[in-house]
Amino acid sequence: MDKLNNNIDRTWIDAWNHPFIISGPCSAESERQILETAKRLNSSYVQGFRAGIWKPRTKPNNFEGVGKEGLEWLRKVKKSTGLMVATEIANAEHVKLAISFGIDILWIGARSTSSPFIIQEIADALEEENNKIILVKNPIHPDIELWIGALERLSGKGIRKLGVIHRGFYTYKNSRYRNQPNWNLLLNFRRLLPKIPILCDPSHICGNKEGILDIAKKAYHFQYEGLMIESHCDPNQAWSDAKQQITPENLFEMLKQLTYIEKCDQKSQKHLLDSFRILIDELDENLITLLAERMNISKKLGTLKKSSDIAILQPNRWKDIMKKSMNFGKKLGISEKFLEEFFQLLHQESVKIQNQIQ
Repeated sequence: MDKLNNNIDRTWIDAWNHPFIISGPCSAESERQILETAKRLNSSYVQGFRAGIWKPRTKPNNFEGVGKEGLEWLRKVKKSTGLMVATEIANAEHVKLAISFGIDILWIGARSTSSPFIIQEIADALEEENNKIILVKNPIHPDIELWIGALERLSGKGIRKLGVIHRGFYTYKNSRYRNQPNWNLLLNFRRLLPKIPILCDPSHICGNKEGILDIAKKAYHFQYEGLMIESHCDPNQAWSDAKQQITPENLFEMLKQLTYIEKCDQKSQKHLLDSFRILIDELDENLITLLAERMNISKKLGTLKKSSDIAILQPNRWKDIMKKSMNFGKKLGISEKFLEEFFQLLHQESVKIQNQIQ
């Protein structure tokens, strides 16, 4: 871990006196779309232009990117605007092609980060091009060791201009986010690897336009070094992820609002208090979501009991739940009295729901 930390070259991001912003469409669709979006971005705030050239899809027969042709469009963006250009890579061939077209920033997607074999292939392909900026998105699931392992494989091939992109984590439960932020995990990452720049990707965390500013504010609050936000010259007509893309003008207004947060005292007691509140708010949202799911199962259970003529109250089952919960809670240092009162309320609500089944 120390070797990785000490091997990081931060010159690519420390050269700027404000957060590093990468923006552009989810995917390249046409030369016109790419150039128009890039030219409408405000270069006073934005340093990098992004566009997906190869789009990994869960199922076949969906739009999977324009491929090599889109790299030429990115090269034209670089020439006409002076912005650095960025795209996602997922194998050695992508690396070779992206480098041949002068792409400045290569990022590795969440699916690829989850596979050590893919990461190693990419690292091997980059060994002779170790001056490129390589950004690694977090793996799909909240596995911090897998994320760090990807960075270590890249660093092992001499790549020093590394950074990470926090795009949120898959969650099995319903959530207002497309991908759960899990801010506490990012704080742990920062503690383990304090020298690695962190950019936040609010677009993929939210999955919609409405929540982007709120997530960006939280990222600035936790002193992230930058943002990757998807923008499109005509978001409603986007070929992929239309719901989470905004116009370049919307992005500009958003970034102006965020400049105030940069000036706040990051070491004040209020800042520390707000940080804890953000963590608690996220946990509370998770608790409420889980409670809702538990009550939905209670409804299904009540329907099954009614159709099978089974009594709603099952004393032995209730005693078993309480015993296991008390033992588990004790191991975690939770007050037995609190747990008992909590489960009593939970049980009462569950019984009430089941009794209401017609």
